[in-house]
Amino acid sequence: MQRLWYPFVWLKRIGYCRGFGIQSPTDYWIVRYVINEHWPYYQYDKMGLHDSWLRRKLGRLYFRIANWLQPEVIVSDDYQEYFHHGCCQASFGADGQLVRITLDDHYLMNKEYIYNKVRDDSVLIVEGIQHFRNYWADLIADERVRITFDLYYCGIVLFDKKRHKTNYIVNF
Repeated sequence: MQRLWYPFVWLKRIGYCRGFGIQSPTDYWIVRYVINEHWPYYQYDKMGLHDSWLRRKLGRLYFRIANWLQPEVIVSDDYQEYFHHGCCQASFGADGQLVRITLDDHYLMNKEYIYNKVRDDSVLIVEGIQHFRNYWADLIADERVRITFDLYYCGIVLFDKKRHKTNYIVNF
């Protein structure tokens, strides 16, 4: 059913594809060459052969993020295959530079726990923002959050205090 809804989501966000309207060179580069990279990477054939289309699409995004960021430690309970192919030297632990969470009804209770895992150079990947828009809005409004990318199925959050607070909607 979700696969049938995808064209409507894509058409609704068509004005936000390929980095249109993004003035920051760094953010534009992230959108063009990390989030919306369409060229096949060297590991795509080895990853997620039996996954659903959405899991494979998100997994490839997480692969590209790990490949770009090259973190030492990744915090994730899922998608470890994709993260590992993106950064072979990274280990999986409880506190790291790349953190992936899934929004659920327990978000408000775990909010401080989540923020204790991130640093200024951290990247937080938040999955499930299409179902919990109010939690995503709460996360965007937090003063520790600087740059957010709303990809509908997931969100990417950057915490660099030197940057101005900005929220981008990206057609992913």
